[in-house]
Amino acid sequence: MKQILQDLKTGETSVVDVPCPAVRHGHVLISTRKSLISAGTEKMLVEFGQANLIDKARQQPDKVKMVVDKVKTDGLIPTMQAVRSKLDQPLAMGYCNVGTIIAVGSGVTEYSVGDRVASNGQHAEVVCVPKNLCAKIPSTVSDETASFTVLAAIALQGIRLVKPSLGERVVVTGLGLIGLITVQLLRAQGCAVLGIDQDTHKCELARAYGAQVVDLSVQQDPVQSAQEFSKNKGVDAVIITASSSSNELIHQAATMCRKRGRIVLVGVVGLELSRADFYAKEISFQVSCSYGPGRYDSAYEEGGHDYPIGFVRWTEQRNFEAILELMSDAALSVEQLISHRYDLISAPLAYAELGSPQQLGVVLNYPDSEHKLARTINYPEVSSVRSGAVNCGFIGAGNYATQVLLPAFSKTTANLISVASHTGVSASHAGKKFNFQQATTDTTALLQDEMINTAVVATRHNSHAQLICQALQQNKHVFVEKPLAINPEQLSQITTAYQEYGVSNGLQLMVGFNRRYSPLIQKLKSLCDAVSAPKCFVMTINAGNIAPDHWTQDPAIGGGRIIGECCHFVDLLRFLAGAKSNAVQAMQMHETGQALADKLVFSITFENGCLGTVHYLANGNKAFPKERLEVFAAGGVIQLDNYRSMKSYGWSGFNRMNLVKQDKGNQACVQAFVQSVEQGGRASIPFAELIEVTELTFQINQLVQS
Repeated sequence: MKQILQDLKTGETSVVDVPCPAVRHGHVLISTRKSLISAGTEKMLVEFGQANLIDKARQQPDKVKMVVDKVKTDGLIPTMQAVRSKLDQPLAMGYCNVGTIIAVGSGVTEYSVGDRVASNGQHAEVVCVPKNLCAKIPSTVSDETASFTVLAAIALQGIRLVKPSLGERVVVTGLGLIGLITVQLLRAQGCAVLGIDQDTHKCELARAYGAQVVDLSVQQDPVQSAQEFSKNKGVDAVIITASSSSNELIHQAATMCRKRGRIVLVGVVGLELSRADFYAKEISFQVSCSYGPGRYDSAYEEGGHDYPIGFVRWTEQRNFEAILELMSDAALSVEQLISHRYDLISAPLAYAELGSPQQLGVVLNYPDSEHKLARTINYPEVSSVRSGAVNCGFIGAGNYATQVLLPAFSKTTANLISVASHTGVSASHAGKKFNFQQATTDTTALLQDEMINTAVVATRHNSHAQLICQALQQNKHVFVEKPLAINPEQLSQITTAYQEYGVSNGLQLMVGFNRRYSPLIQKLKSLCDAVSAPKCFVMTINAGNIAPDHWTQDPAIGGGRIIGECCHFVDLLRFLAGAKSNAVQAMQMHETGQALADKLVFSITFENGCLGTVHYLANGNKAFPKERLEVFAAGGVIQLDNYRSMKSYGWSGFNRMNLVKQDKGNQACVQAFVQSVEQGGRASIPFAELIEVTELTFQINQLVQS
């Protein structure tokens, strides 16, 4: 199918062939009929892409701070590689979609195949959208009109925050699409409206919708006009739908307001507020969040959990429905807002003219294509596959896969055959960048492909076990990014599948425990093995904070940080000790009676007398090393920082070892797996050791929860 993507490095917008997405649980699959280009939001994205690195940094100072912190811990070269990789990923454009449902996922009872819906789907021939981000379109509303639904819901949410009452006088600053819709909705609620813009045509449209206007192109004074409009009492509220880096619009809004007036920001403007502007009048200021309650709440949007209507009357979906009802009743008209219509294939022309005076609402038309449902795209220009080699099928093409695993596999002798992802965009990008034979959204077909003898699993943690078992059943070697499993039931399933299919077929199963392959760790291991006395390992992990609602923190999806990340350090201790564990202890911090699952200490004792302790803490400072390991034995100490430097304090035969850049062992880990598959010998990490490490991680997680 075809989809509009933007290159974040250049700002170039293109129509690209990508695999059709698969329908997922709680989602619907929509065949697109129309979509609307949001001139304001999408223009900002294009301009950001066209900016040079310095200007990009100026626009996102928070990201610059993250880059600086990463340089301190990981070094300049890995940081620049990560930045380039991030900018290399294409951005899917659009969020105003109209189409017909062609498939419903499990857990969806509200919709049926054939329903015509508006959604926040992207500019693509087929989109997969969560059920709470769709709304059925009344039969009296055309596709073109319905394509304004999501954009209009943004305007509606801003109005809901203002809470206007009949007869109030409200200023709308910025008469783009959202501003003009805001004018109509306010008029429908019985408000007098003053619209402000520098475009005469937009001012005339606002006037046609019943507003008084201030045309800045003829030097009309907005503050004086607002005073006259309010009969010198000050306006009741100001809704800012403009886009500007200036702080002047906020100052003007405060000046226009009466005492205890309200200002709501829907657009993007400078936010250096003057206390004096707000203090004397006790003016309230609020920023509106997109379509309404539920936005950016993964439980609502991805999980499909609705808010009870008795407590949250207007969610983003109910805002969609309200807009469609207004359209059906002819209380909201958008026909005059459409300035251009393009076929999807000609979309780059539309983006080239974004921001031009004559352009307002741009509707994209989608032809009925027989190829749009294809879930696999082949790349015939890729060279032929070498016989007898490791033929890889990649499942998952997210950040870690594209930044770490795929570059590592591409440097080995492995053939990259197929790459799969849910959306198809990331699979297509990875497929082209790393010279795969094909990109797909059909994981089952990938695993059944007889050409592929090795599956690489780089998906979310809760899917690892199922994919491992399926791959083993299809007689494929498996490399899986940690963790192996997120609960004992999954681990039992993997054990059964490996014993039934893996052992008899000589299959390799590898978990991406890369730390043990770091050159500094390899050197440290040789130094430890040369000392017969028991060793004490002390690890300090300056883990950094992750938002509680991030998927890795969800026990059902990511398993939590102990299972999802601490397994790395359990494996490292097991490797350095070189013996089985015989006991584990763990405890976590508490704050105001609440357990903090990402601030804990655990210790493991080993059968050879070694002791390992890990301080896993998310409450540290980013300037401190992210991972530090200290080894105490026989009167000597070795300290390793961030897999870049290692020094000795009285350790016989060793003084210091430094690397030019951080090396966590990712390349060596992948290389070891590929070689073990090619040579058919002993696994790089024995299966029993993988099970032991995973079970230890489960024990630690259980101990801190008890």
